[in-house]
Amino acid sequence: MSYQLVQVNIAKFRLPQDHIENADFINNLDRINNIAENQPGFIWRFTGAENDALDIQAFDDPHIAINMSVWDDVSSLMNFVYRNEDHINIMRRRKEWFDKLDFHMVLWWVESGRKPTINDAIDRLDTLQRNGPSHAAFTFRKPYPAPSNMADNPLEIERT
Repeated sequence: MSYQLVQVNIAKFRLPQDHIENADFINNLDRINNIAENQPGFIWRFTGAENDALDIQAFDDPHIAINMSVWDDVSSLMNFVYRNEDHINIMRRRKEWFDKLDFHMVLWWVESGRKPTINDAIDRLDTLQRNGPSHAAFTFRKPYPAPSNMADNPLEIERT
């Protein structure tokens, strides 16, 4: 069985999403998402009614936005996140728009072709926060390889 990497990141807007102070971020979303979609290794990204997921309220706090995508592997995602100048330039400005969150990103492996859900994302963020990095939920700082079989992925076993 082959696997693909899921990435989820959340951000807490300092002001309501539609506030004028957030305009530069909002106005660049389509451009940055388009760049991501054209990167080697990109597979899929979660969207709501528009071309982004800003209309999805995954958490009780309406200021928290969620972003979720699937990639071939960790290196493909890292190349986009840390080496794409357009993405880097927007992220350098994140303090203008977002408050700091202790847990804002999680990675995990899914079977190829499976699209993760918002509930999967919330579960994995919670798992990372409760247990620290593991095969079930990890970060760039401590990446885990794709599982060789289902026994390597405890959260998947719980759901079967």
